[in-house]
Amino acid sequence: MPGLMPKPPADIHRNALAAALAAGLDLIGADPAPAEAFELYSWTGKFYGEDRDYELDRASVDTLLANPVAAADDISEASRPGLRLQRALFRIGNALPFLIPHFATDRQRLHISDLNRYARDRDGCASTIREGLKTVLADRGTAPLLLIGHSMGSIICWDALWESIHRDGEAIAVSLFLTMGSPLGQRYVQQRLISYRDRDLRRFPDGIERWVNLAAVGDMTSLDQRLANDFAARFTDNTLRIEDHEVVNAFRLEGAINPHAEYGYLANPVTARFVADWWQAVTSRTTEED
Repeated sequence: MPGLMPKPPADIHRNALAAALAAGLDLIGADPAPAEAFELYSWTGKFYGEDRDYELDRASVDTLLANPVAAADDISEASRPGLRLQRALFRIGNALPFLIPHFATDRQRLHISDLNRYARDRDGCASTIREGLKTVLADRGTAPLLLIGHSMGSIICWDALWESIHRDGEAIAVSLFLTMGSPLGQRYVQQRLISYRDRDLRRFPDGIERWVNLAAVGDMTSLDQRLANDFAARFTDNTLRIEDHEVVNAFRLEGAINPHAEYGYLANPVTARFVADWWQAVTSRTTEED
């Protein structure tokens, strides 16, 4: 489930994302899953009314696929003083959300505007996106599900899973929920979840067996890199397991480090290890049942 901003056409985007994950799996010596096991829910074309030209990203993706390992320069650039200052400002904004629009960059203001458009659902776009996602997830039947949500995609996944049980009356089973570059730790975002006004366990969807959250060094979207204290520890009766991990995103666009890029998250060896372990457990269980 991808995040905000226009993406390449669905087939091209899916193939590029699958290639990034395959590069990460190859890096750790794990066998890739069958091609048909990787699905993309493409929603940004309808939301924005346009696609992104993949040629703008091709060279950067090819460079990542050739060498998905983060170098010392990647870590240094992702930790540069300017980003640290902006992260500090946004942490203040997390406590006082009304301040965020005042010091956000133009791109961040655009993201905030898009988030608010989704949250208000004035044109029914958010409802349509969630219904489409729920249909795709339900169509898989009883097969084990690894659901990956990047950035805004993690918000949509959360809302769809919550809605499926608390409004539709039937939970969607997710054996592993993998979030990457997620803004779910920010109070400004939490106040815009459709479950926000519910209390205690009704804030949570049923069916998530395990939740792994990955946040890259320097990623300005996942400012609060720990989700466990927001979605697990706060409610003692909640049995949801959440594991927070910091990673280094090696993706560069036009030479500049981009710690938030979905391609870099998927090619990361930490991501690959969680995916490979999940796939191995699923196939082993299926073999035993047969």
